[in-house]
Amino acid sequence: MMIRKPRVEDGAQLRQLVANSEEIDDNSCYLYLLLCQDFADTCVVAEHNGSVVGFVTGYTPPDRPTSLFVWQVVVAPEARRQGLAKRMLEALIAQFPGQRLEWVEATITPGNQPSRRLFDALARSLETKIGYTPYFLAEHFGNFSHDPEELCRVGPIGPN
Repeated sequence: MMIRKPRVEDGAQLRQLVANSEEIDDNSCYLYLLLCQDFADTCVVAEHNGSVVGFVTGYTPPDRPTSLFVWQVVVAPEARRQGLAKRMLEALIAQFPGQRLEWVEATITPGNQPSRRLFDALARSLETKIGYTPYFLAEHFGNFSHDPEELCRVGPIGPN
């Protein structure tokens, strides 16, 4: 299994992984192409035998340059239960561009226990704290039914 930066050619595979997942909010293929093209420094893919079996997408919020906001973490069913999601996050932290990384952030619904366990494990491996605060309320989603999202912050973390 190889973990690497994404390439634009990976975009359709990322979109297909999301389409095959019931837990992840779906987006357009175009968006995944943009992420692979323009945000490759803050994303990673896991490749096995020429196929993408997992990915982490993220970005640096403009007003928080020492934060990595993790947007989606997806692992194909056949690659689950092998610690791949945490390994991808650690690889992404290691390649973080620019200044020193202090925080890893994500929004997580209160009922998403797998994501909470993943970020708890990341905080333990980084030997730092984890906290949750309200971020997007259910009503922020308007007519699009969605559970509220809490901001998960892991950190502060040391130099990568």
